[in-house]
Amino acid sequence: MRTHKCGELNKQQLGSTVTINGWVHRRRDHGGVIFIDLRDRAGLVQVVVDPDVAEAFATAEHVRSEYVLAITGIVRDRPQGTVNPNMISGEIEILAKHIEVLNESETPPFPIESEIEVNEELRLKYRYIDLRRVAMQEKMKVRRDVTRMLRNFLDDHEFFEIETPYLTKATPEGARDYIVPSRTHENAFFALPQSPQLYKQILMVAGMDRYYQVVRCFRDEDLRADRQPEFTQLDIETSFMNEDEIMTVMEEMIRQLFAKVINVDLDAKFPRMSYQEAVSRFGIDRPDLRIPLELVDIADDMKAVDFKVFSAPANDPKGRVAALRVPNGGEKLSRKDIEDLTKYVSIYGAKGLAYIKVNDLSAGIEGLQSPIVKFAPAEVWSSVLAKTGAQDGDLIFFGADKASIVNEAMGALRVKLGHDLNLLQGEWKPVWVVDFPMFDWDEKTGRYNAIHHPFTAPSCSVEELVANPGTALSRAYDLVLNGTEVGGGSIRINRPAMQSTVFEILGIGEEEAREKFGFLLDALKYGAPPHGGLAFGLDRLVMLMTGSTSIRDVIAFPKTQSAACPLVSAPAVVTDEQLKELGIRLIKPAGKEKA
Repeated sequence: MRTHKCGELNKQQLGSTVTINGWVHRRRDHGGVIFIDLRDRAGLVQVVVDPDVAEAFATAEHVRSEYVLAITGIVRDRPQGTVNPNMISGEIEILAKHIEVLNESETPPFPIESEIEVNEELRLKYRYIDLRRVAMQEKMKVRRDVTRMLRNFLDDHEFFEIETPYLTKATPEGARDYIVPSRTHENAFFALPQSPQLYKQILMVAGMDRYYQVVRCFRDEDLRADRQPEFTQLDIETSFMNEDEIMTVMEEMIRQLFAKVINVDLDAKFPRMSYQEAVSRFGIDRPDLRIPLELVDIADDMKAVDFKVFSAPANDPKGRVAALRVPNGGEKLSRKDIEDLTKYVSIYGAKGLAYIKVNDLSAGIEGLQSPIVKFAPAEVWSSVLAKTGAQDGDLIFFGADKASIVNEAMGALRVKLGHDLNLLQGEWKPVWVVDFPMFDWDEKTGRYNAIHHPFTAPSCSVEELVANPGTALSRAYDLVLNGTEVGGGSIRINRPAMQSTVFEILGIGEEEAREKFGFLLDALKYGAPPHGGLAFGLDRLVMLMTGSTSIRDVIAFPKTQSAACPLVSAPAVVTDEQLKELGIRLIKPAGKEKA
């Protein structure tokens, strides 16, 4: 039907007769001459319809935006002064000789050619219209390029692409499973995989050595801007490689990805930082290193002060008192700004946000402006100012509470200030975060939870793990880019005794472990090699690389914040016959009327 794509035409086709197909991006009637910008996936081209070609002109008079056309015409130079250097086809235009309307279009629910902000629910309901926009097609192209480059790299490094099942068994991996009833196995259910974790470990036991898969994963959990109930990850597993070797190969892959797809040169060597250092300095285990602000511990200075808001957490082993210095913050932030920031940190559990304005460092305590200055002697504030490196005009914020609350609130404050005050330094800052704790103690349940998952290997012996589970470190590693975790993995447990010990510490008894993971425990008995791997969030990577603010903008058919699909109105009710065939009876929630 076509000889060329719209966006690929240029001066090489001058004088040629071409046929193009596409959508009417814009139609302009200039008093006797009609211009049509025709669009396909490759881009735009300008078509000129002259009244001398009566049939084509008559058709052009009736076409509207988003009509689908086939146009045959002659490629010619654009008139002097009308060249568009921002388009591949910007130096030429097509003089139409024949126009055929392949399909008409109703007026779209929102304009495609403009930059007008459109309600996301409306965009997702009419996703086929939204995806016609040039910006969205560019993002889909980057996604295509990312996937292709990653596959090529892994193929070159002797990885096998192997598919793992979607219908599997429910396993505890930190989120709720999507459950799938089985018609052929009465009262039994499959689960959609949260990740292919156990299958890829089995592949290593099977001797596949190096595996990867671009795979869909499913988690029935609350959503955020960078999460979806179904998402895509690049899943990788290797045998006979330690964490340093795995991270080195993955670094090279990410460097090549950014260089080839978006022409960005990342650092020759990604820095590494322990979990403890990341949380201490930045309040979070996924630090945005572009922001030059850091948390400073001042608990030692506050243990003896009369101000209980500071002294109580300073003397609590589970508490923290931290300061965050904002250079020139006293000049940049008004009282109203500070009030807004106080409300902001309350979202993260902070009961308030104390601060000091440094008006005149040389004047000692008299040069400080804050309601809290009176609650501690001059030598305390002198020590605090020295530790934070304060200068005249600075603003120092304080967090004092349980360490978890201080870290979350002050870490979020640091990021907000970094963006609001345009403090970012550099465009791309990757970092490996390593040496995570093995476990996290849950006060509510009175038991340990796995920080990553129960198959992560500790960096100690079985005996040391049993003796000190709360201080044990794991052989895990996360790749963080600009404050976003884009990949995470670990060396796995490959010995049955260690795996059973981890299950016991997590409160998974022998019977439960046998029921849920018997196949893995059996596999580990048959010469399981040392192995490890990681998974990259493909959606998050593409989101960062395209400068998008949500992964929904880089997924063709995403779900909303409530995990619904407006396009096809899913999820939806099913018929009584379907439920009966599956042996399922629905129970109406108390207090809700039947829909």
